[in-house]
Amino acid sequence: MVKHIKETYGGQIDVIAGNVVTRDQAANLIAAGADGLRIGMGSGSICITQEVMAVGRPQGTGVYQVSEFARKFGIPTVADGGISNVGHIAKALSLGASCVMMGSLLAGTSEAPGEYFFLDGKRLKKYRGMGSLDAMEKNDSDNSGSQARYFSESDKVKVAQGVTGAVVDKGSIKQFIPYLITGLQHSLQDMGVPHLSELWPMVADGQVRFEHRSAAAQIEGGVHDLFSYEKRLYK
Repeated sequence: MVKHIKETYGGQIDVIAGNVVTRDQAANLIAAGADGLRIGMGSGSICITQEVMAVGRPQGTGVYQVSEFARKFGIPTVADGGISNVGHIAKALSLGASCVMMGSLLAGTSEAPGEYFFLDGKRLKKYRGMGSLDAMEKNDSDNSGSQARYFSESDKVKVAQGVTGAVVDKGSIKQFIPYLITGLQHSLQDMGVPHLSELWPMVADGQVRFEHRSAAAQIEGGVHDLFSYEKRLYK
């Protein structure tokens, strides 16, 4: 498909292909003419591909390996899956991603599709994965984008690779996006990185490093030893 689009339309259309998690997968799409790669398999909040299909890869490993390979050919990458806060954005960019997808992170905003509803005093919005039965059954036809993505248009039995859930209301994207931008700026500031363009070189030469953290260290890095607390992310 990528090869057909590039041969037919040439430079008129940029094609972001995927999803991939290995260098071999990336090489095939780059050879076909892909202009960008989307990385992630089974790491999204509503995805169960790794559980059901036994296929996938830890997202950090996939982003690092594929981005490092794709950069040799000048191909940008998109980290798709597992982004649920500002810290995850910073990690994905540090691992080599050019940008990130934020499905569940933005799904609770007022501009996202769906109606709000209340459950146990919380304002929520429905969020479904493309691989969920709910999405497949919504448009049970040959033109279903959800079915086409998982090559199940002709299958009599639909096998789900995603779930349907709910996310908490995050307000308007007009306030939420500035929060994410400012949070990322502070993250880079804390790392000692003056500009995004300097992040990858600083990772490459060891100025910015990743370290293993024990379970105790992870607990220590979060809120602890309080009777109760209120977690407000931005104002």
